[in-house]
Amino acid sequence: MTTETLAASDIDLFSDEVLLNPYPVFAELREQASVVRLDTNGLWALTRYEPLRDALGNWAVFSSNAVAFNDAMNGALAGTSLATDPPAHTALRAALTENLSPRALRGLKASIDEKADALVASLVERGSFDAIDDLARELPRQVVADLIGVQGDARDNILRWGEAAFNVLGPMNQRTAENFPVAGELFQWASTLQGKDLTEGSMGRAIFDAGERGEIPKESCGQIIHQYVAAGMDTTVAAIGNAIAQFAAHPDQYQLVRDDPSLISSAFNEVVRYEALMIAQGRLVKEDIEVDGTVIPAGAHVALLFGSGNRDPRHYEDPDTFLVKRNPVDHLSFGYGVHACAGQGLARLEAFAVIDALVRRVRSFSVGQPERKINNSSQGLDKLPVIELEAA
Repeated sequence: MTTETLAASDIDLFSDEVLLNPYPVFAELREQASVVRLDTNGLWALTRYEPLRDALGNWAVFSSNAVAFNDAMNGALAGTSLATDPPAHTALRAALTENLSPRALRGLKASIDEKADALVASLVERGSFDAIDDLARELPRQVVADLIGVQGDARDNILRWGEAAFNVLGPMNQRTAENFPVAGELFQWASTLQGKDLTEGSMGRAIFDAGERGEIPKESCGQIIHQYVAAGMDTTVAAIGNAIAQFAAHPDQYQLVRDDPSLISSAFNEVVRYEALMIAQGRLVKEDIEVDGTVIPAGAHVALLFGSGNRDPRHYEDPDTFLVKRNPVDHLSFGYGVHACAGQGLARLEAFAVIDALVRRVRSFSVGQPERKINNSSQGLDKLPVIELEAA
């Protein structure tokens, strides 16, 4: 294929219809070409696994200077670890991930396991509940609030702020416009935050202490806290909710995990492969680059379709089937390369804790009609009523 025979589509990637069920659209675009020009959105979409992974690894050409799909948000993100490339990115990333290292996370595991088990135990006793509000949202709210040391009204707002932070990554549509004020609340809170506002001994307080010691710039402290809330909440909620939904839809696969809890990690990898956590993420092309015969010009804004790559039959056999033994460790949902999700270790701890508590305490369960959340970026459920369960 050449630029003269460029594959193009008038699909609106951010329409309600697509956001509610993107997978038929992903399949259509993926079968057109590895690169499809989305005329309605003014974007170039990467649709297949290998080109997506290559782009994620090639930060010099596919720059993170434009991860959002509107200029205002890209301007607001300028200078953050999310929207910078090496070498500037390296120091910012180190400050962000210092408290999310495997060693640091090992110290959190017992507390997270305890929180998840207590939540699941109380919900099993109730017998019916909403798996999103009462579990998928509640555990990350507790974990992140305690981790950062959030107190007062901010503790009640972090879920709302986190969801808004993903909505404003989309194009300047109605959802983005409506969520800018809410995302602004998060920015204002984080930018005026001081160490004394956070619980002593918390990770958030430790970040401000490091700023006082001169180990990181003082002005970076609030920015790092902002990223913990903005980047970590909504996708973790989505991952936990999607896991519960897929276990309900595939009781045979849930039973496999109950029979062999060593499959929890594999099952989680399959959940986030099967249901990608983001509809797309943006990149700015720094120089002309050819992808499978199509030249993407310098200055183009690219949409990385993680969910399309995760279901590419060129890479995964029978990709539309949910199989907990598949263990797709190379899925794209947490990204790849220097910009791979910094908080994925924490998200895994939370999801593993929920799955472990479920398989120990719940023999089987059934759910009502799930309601998908419509968000410009994150992909998950808004409601998932658990209507009946059998305790183990």
